Amino acid sequence: MGKGVVIIPTYNEIENIESIIKAVFSLATPFHVLIVDDNSPDGTAAKVKELQNDYPQQLHLEQREKKAGLGTAYVHGFRWALERDFEYIFEMDADFSHNPADLEKLYQACSEGADMSIGSRYVTGVNVVNWPLSRVLLSYFASIYVNLITGMKIHDTTAGFVCYKRKVLETINLDRITFIGYAFQIEMKYRTFLKQFKIVEVPIIFTDRTKGQSKMSNAIIKEAIFGVISLRFRKMFNRL
Repeated sequence: MGKGVVIIPTYNEIENIESIIKAVFSLATPFHVLIVDDNSPDGTAAKVKELQNDYPQQLHLEQREKKAGLGTAYVHGFRWALERDFEYIFEMDADFSHNPADLEKLYQACSEGADMSIGSRYVTGVNVVNWPLSRVLLSYFASIYVNLITGMKIHDTTAGFVCYKRKVLETINLDRITFIGYAFQIEMKYRTFLKQFKIVEVPIIFTDRTKGQSKMSNAIIKEAIFGVISLRFRKMFNRL
């Protein structure tokens, strides 16, 4: 089995799924793709099964019974990957907000010594396309807030475009992961930081989706704000 697997959680991504899969498989680096679909009513999983005829060795599908949150989808994917011999495990969105070509930059960073590489929107300024200013400011200042509370020095703490070396996910206790929205992304980086793994930010340009519906909600934002404080308190009392 190949060295790297790209985990893509999906819920109603029929407009993007075929294009994103083909874009990953068109890269020079031979990645595998794992789709973790939360029983999308729009036929996303059926399309993936159809495409498995074209990519029988590289394209994988895990179907869950219901929509259960981004964090649990990724943890499901991490466990699946760790049961196989993948050395590099990636997180990526299905909606082209992350450019699949940048997977090779994340892979390169980890193959050259990073334990976690982050596709960062803010490491070289603000590289976000098609977001309203209010959303950019919320995301940008969220990272400043997270760093203030946690002591991390990461420009893009809520980034969802990430490469992990296998040993990071083997070291982090996946049973203890608490959060499911953006707070999940913060928690994974914080746990990686606490284990003193080497974290590298790779500059990318983030482009907001043009097809399908955003999964952002007030509950996800609230979880991120209060989740960071709870992470810090749990660290103080050795409960992480």
